[in-house]
Amino acid sequence: MNTDITSALRPAIVMTILFAVLLGLVYPLAMTGIGQTIFPHQANGSLVQVGGRVIGSEVVGQAFVSDRYFQTRPSAAGKGYDGLASSGSNLGPTSQALADRVKADVAKRRAEGVMGDVPADLVTASGSGLDPDLSPEAALAQAARIARVRGLGVERVRALVVARTEGSVLGDPHVNVLALNRALDATPAR
Repeated sequence: MNTDITSALRPAIVMTILFAVLLGLVYPLAMTGIGQTIFPHQANGSLVQVGGRVIGSEVVGQAFVSDRYFQTRPSAAGKGYDGLASSGSNLGPTSQALADRVKADVAKRRAEGVMGDVPADLVTASGSGLDPDLSPEAALAQAARIARVRGLGVERVRALVVARTEGSVLGDPHVNVLALNRALDATPAR
């Protein structure tokens, strides 16, 4: 009886240790090595640098607080775009806290000059809270404010949004807010 338990336990322990080493060390190190070799830009966070200084990431949203820039969607990640606290808010459609926050965001967008229907992604957070993209409609809704603050023609700002809109095979068209704001900074005033 004792030898039956020992003969059954030994392979179980050996396999547990083997798979812990393979899947806990070897596989992650191999994937990290492959990622760093084949896709170093993506493996390191798709960071955007200007003059040797990191200004953001292509795949992680960030807050733009100046009226001179296109604003991103609200973030539910920590205190706003905190990569260490990436998550949704867990507020459901019947939540009064969510309704109050959305109502306040709609009022804020109206004060900024957004007319007509306010695009949902200007007043609701994404699932991760770190979405770097907006719908073209959400970006276009901000064009009048950007044009007024920067002294540009509204059509010029709208053309910039259209030029930066990316199509997607599986998803909806979107605009990367960091890329759009960088293009906006490169656009001279009249």
